[in-house]
Amino acid sequence: MGPLIFCLLLAGSLWQQACSSRSFTIDFTRNCFLKDGGCFRYISGSIHYFRIPASAWKDRLQKMYMTGLNAVQVYVPWNFHEPQPGVFNFRDDRDLEHFLDLTMEIGLLVIMRPGPYICAEWDMGGLPAWLLNKKDISLRSSDPDYLNAVDSWMSVLLPKLRSRLYSKGGNIISVQVENEYGSFHACDYSYMRHLNTMFRLYLGDDVVLFTTDGNADYFLKCGTLQDLYATVDFGPVANATKAFEAMRRYQPRGPLVNSEYYTGWLDYWGQKHSQTPSSQVSKGLQNILETGASVNMYMFMGGTNFGYWNGADFSKIYQPITTSYDYDAPLTEAGDPTDKLLEIRSVISKFQPVPFGPIPPPSTKFYYGLITLQKVGALVDLLDIVSSGAPFVTDYPITFEDAKQYFGFMLYRTHLPLDITFCAPLSSQVNGIHDRGYVSVNGRFYGVLERDGIKEVNVTGKAGEWLDVLVENMGRINYGSDLRDFKGLVGNLTLKANVLKDWLVYSLNLDGPIAGGWPHILGNHIFRTPQTENTGGPVIYSGTFKVTDVGDTFLKLPQWTKGQVWINGFNIGRYWPAHGPQMTLYVPGSILSSSQNNNITLLELENAPELPIALFLDRPILNGTFLRK
Repeated sequence: MGPLIFCLLLAGSLWQQACSSRSFTIDFTRNCFLKDGGCFRYISGSIHYFRIPASAWKDRLQKMYMTGLNAVQVYVPWNFHEPQPGVFNFRDDRDLEHFLDLTMEIGLLVIMRPGPYICAEWDMGGLPAWLLNKKDISLRSSDPDYLNAVDSWMSVLLPKLRSRLYSKGGNIISVQVENEYGSFHACDYSYMRHLNTMFRLYLGDDVVLFTTDGNADYFLKCGTLQDLYATVDFGPVANATKAFEAMRRYQPRGPLVNSEYYTGWLDYWGQKHSQTPSSQVSKGLQNILETGASVNMYMFMGGTNFGYWNGADFSKIYQPITTSYDYDAPLTEAGDPTDKLLEIRSVISKFQPVPFGPIPPPSTKFYYGLITLQKVGALVDLLDIVSSGAPFVTDYPITFEDAKQYFGFMLYRTHLPLDITFCAPLSSQVNGIHDRGYVSVNGRFYGVLERDGIKEVNVTGKAGEWLDVLVENMGRINYGSDLRDFKGLVGNLTLKANVLKDWLVYSLNLDGPIAGGWPHILGNHIFRTPQTENTGGPVIYSGTFKVTDVGDTFLKLPQWTKGQVWINGFNIGRYWPAHGPQMTLYVPGSILSSSQNNNITLLELENAPELPIALFLDRPILNGTFLRK
């Protein structure tokens, strides 16, 4: 045997011995986790890699480590990685394994939450919308169509995690099965047993599998399973021992665990910006730690709902979530430490050592000032560029899912069937607009039909003129009893008493052309001769700007109404300053260039200002004037 082979065999043997001595289990006698045989308590924070540019992952994780956390909790959104059935994407900002490599490098343990449902205020709770191609599918249940899709996804995801388990030399100490299932109506124990069996098949027996539910019996009743460790979630309370009582009724022995200790809360468009005082969060954390419990802070770092990824809640009315997912968390949307973080660090230091040295400072933010935008053209005049192909021809409207378009916008077009000399109502009496419909006749903008809001818009026009309804998907419901949130015109529209028929339905793909450089690649010849009498409504604007120093900034759009923004082809999200409370959009410096022009493209959906300007600020405005519904 040569010396090289001997060394390799020796190294392999030592590695096996090291791994065999690593373990993470539960001691039901001493009511604690056991890490390598000794009682262990984790103090963790949630971070969503899918809401943060990959170039910033390491910075955010380092700040979490320096706060004194010894673990991070990580959701995996199925729809982020499998956009079409059998098509998987783990590249660039979706590179989950690179993110997990960074956690290992920095010295953080990992609590994985792979779903398949994650909630997370993310579109459809992380479930892919293509599941709705089967209209009667029963989600989060033993429905064979749903389980087949879940099994296929987990056969790809879970093998990526197995070698990263703590017992195999990695840093994943526990894995959640499903998520807050007790809050869902199905209460399908066969479904939960199926997931448990599948997780064990791919991950083995040497990992702690757990569930998370609200800290009340009516949540825990359907959310727990005998072979899964039950944990709970709750925010700041004065009596943490009492808050854990429901968990103890379902999990009499083992460590106390709060899997989601809320450091803040999310924002909805048109409602007040959510804030939780730092003193309340730090005091609540101390109360939990004094019980000996392990805890995960949700969120520790929120991030941004770039593109169309935001979810929505439904409590009597549909409530879409803002682009910012700042969450009033200890690290801001841009990754900056807050006073809340410093107070949390001080509390942690009372219970375990925190790393020596300062927290990495905030990144430099840049005020790039004002730029002027130019009108490219009305959206309906640009269909040859932004339409995905020939329109669907249909007697009655079809949904986004029927067209296999799951995000963004679709245009519904038909001819006026009669002259409308005096204003007549175009209406959706069955609340069939999911979620906002921008109404124009021959380019004349008349207003907006809105889900759970405006159900009719008065129009005029001549028989044969185009009636256009651009429908915006504002994000699918991510929490509640029914996640089958179909988008588009989900019911008929009527004009006076006439049900409108004979529709052309265009699937729109703005992201493709804009990511490819349109409209800026056309130079000074980007402007179209209008084919319609455009007086507001959906219009494309564009502009360019130069920067000498690159860094994070915040886009403010004074007097604009509502729309979508791309910078250098990257979809930074929705703006809606007319509704609030979010008034600026986070622009990561990683998408900007100091060596060439930076391009900005807007789709304004309602009314642009007379002076179409944009402003880049060095600080966010998340608590502006809001319009309460």
